[in-house]
Amino acid sequence: MEIKNLSKYSNAEKIVLAEQLWDSVSKKELEISDELKAELDIRLQNLEEGKTELYTWDEVKNHLKSIRNV
Repeated sequence: MEIKNLSKYSNAEKIVLAEQLWDSVSKKELEISDELKAELDIRLQNLEEGKTELYTWDEVKNHLKSIRNV
């Protein structure tokens, strides 16, 4: 699939299009394996119990930059 002439649309129109595309996909039930479901349940439980360390996007970017420069 190819979308032609996206440059003729404003950024606002592109954002609306992206939202409409996301809504059309996100409303459908996505199939995931039992193993993935189990892993996601574990991660959610760890998050709820405070066992997960969270990072800001800036922290992640800085970490990636630092290991790339090693």
